[in-house]
Parts: sequence; C-alpha cells; structure tokens
Amino acid sequence: MIDKKVLEDEIKAIISDVSGYDLEEIKLETNLINELEIDSIKAIEIAVAIEKKFKISVRDEDIPNLTTVAQINDLVFNILSTTKN
Repeated sequence: MIDKKVLEDEIKAIISDVSGYDLEEIKLETNLINELEIDSIKAIEIAVAIEKKFKISVRDEDIPNLTTVAQINDLVFNILSTTKN
C-alpha cells in the first residue's frame, strides 16, 4: 500500500513534467485547466504517465472529470487500494 503523501508527490512530479510548471506551483487544490492550462492532450499525457508509473489503468471517461490534483490523487489511491500488485 502506497502512502497518500508519497503518491501526491509522485503525481505532482508527473504533472510538473507534462505541464512545464514548477513543482512548487502545484498544490492539491490546483485546478489543472484554469491554473496549469492543461488541455485534453496534456490530460491524456498525464494519465498515460500515471498508468505507466503505477502500473494501473485509468478509464478514458474519467480523464475529463479530473480537474484538480486532489481528484487525481484520490482516483489513483482508490485504484491502487482495490488492485493487487
């Protein structure tokens, strides 16, 4: 089981890499669309990077609904909690 804070840091790093924004600018409450200018293409890049990093599958229909870092964190945590590695 992964620690939620460790997971948060990993997800922020992925978002930072894809968005080009500094890690320090990315908080749990950060809105991906309004604050980081994440479009649908970048959102898919983030989802793919998360899938590779954590060896999980994020449903395509969930991606447009993920508008904050906290929502991504919760989704990935829930997926990891319900899958066996």
